[in-house]
Amino acid sequence: MSISWTRIFPNGDDLVPNEEGLKFYEDIFLELKKYNIEPLVTLTHFDVPMHLVEKYGAWRSREMIDFHQRYCATVFKRYKGLVKYWLTFNEINMLLHAPFVGAGLCFEEGEDETQAKYQAAHHQLVASSLATKLAHEIDPENKVGCMLAGGNNYPYSCRPEDYHKAIIQDHEGYFFIDIQARGYYPAYAKKKFERENIVINMAADDEAILREYPVDFVSFSYYCSRVVSAFPNDKMETAGNIYGSIKNPYLKSTEWGWQIDPLGLRNSLNVLYDRYQKPLFIVENGLGAIDNPDENGYVEDDYRIEYLREHIKALKDAVEIDGIDLLGYTTWGCIDLVASSTGEMSKRYGFIYVDRDNYGNGTNKRTKKKSFYWYKKVIESNGEDIE
Repeated sequence: MSISWTRIFPNGDDLVPNEEGLKFYEDIFLELKKYNIEPLVTLTHFDVPMHLVEKYGAWRSREMIDFHQRYCATVFKRYKGLVKYWLTFNEINMLLHAPFVGAGLCFEEGEDETQAKYQAAHHQLVASSLATKLAHEIDPENKVGCMLAGGNNYPYSCRPEDYHKAIIQDHEGYFFIDIQARGYYPAYAKKKFERENIVINMAADDEAILREYPVDFVSFSYYCSRVVSAFPNDKMETAGNIYGSIKNPYLKSTEWGWQIDPLGLRNSLNVLYDRYQKPLFIVENGLGAIDNPDENGYVEDDYRIEYLREHIKALKDAVEIDGIDLLGYTTWGCIDLVASSTGEMSKRYGFIYVDRDNYGNGTNKRTKKKSFYWYKKVIESNGEDIE
């Protein structure tokens, strides 16, 4: 789950937090504790207060770091003993593909957008390190992770050019996690900045902050793998999480073109663990599909069960065969909601059906799907009973 920054500081730069907002989440965490449910909480989930966008230019401004620190310190202190596992920024690499969603960036005409995105990224990375520092100081039991929109890029063919293109494409996402997990800017990023005349404005102690306060674990979302080619004529494109891919002829696709690749999850776990040697956490995995309820609102979603079952099998192989240190697995999501990638209600992920369509029509009645009862059994058995 996530905390909304604006519930705690409605404008983002307020000096005093909103007690009603703090109490709202405290009540949730106390209820979770009553049932022995361990929360995993994202501090910033595509959530920049609009006041900060309009007054400061969002994360292009260094002032955002101080506002974010005040917010983090407030929630770390208030929920000490109630929350142990924290994530700093949701799918932080999405900043490069959806800059308003990821960092609240609105560009002026003629502005160097690449420069602005990487400067905003630097501010978020410093804020992430300082959040990690604060979390450990306020409660040494806290564990702080970063989050990547995951899924490896496969080369379209065994041509060396395609393999190299896959490496370069993966760098886009690894850039953020390399810094958050290792504590320094990677060499490939520095060379990119040189080539493209990108100048990151840093304070004197920024590099020390990044180096001294890396995250404790690496988390990621996984929905599909992708395919890339170095040759434009190879393209037969399909959709993916925010940005697309060349279609993989060896995989099935969802109704939205996202390719279903359970083994790709195991592959991603191996690549990330080899790269960072830190515990991993799968924090989003799920199937967006059209659900057709019966007259009682019940959905027999065997397709969703099959998707999740095969991915759970893959992660178990990664743990039991490959030796991956995996902290946990959570699906996306518990209940139907508007899909952030397409803005549609019809693209449903939940275990609970909500009677509402793309245009806001419906009763909002909630009905448990077949997958609800299946997943209840899965989590009761800690993943042992998945049939």
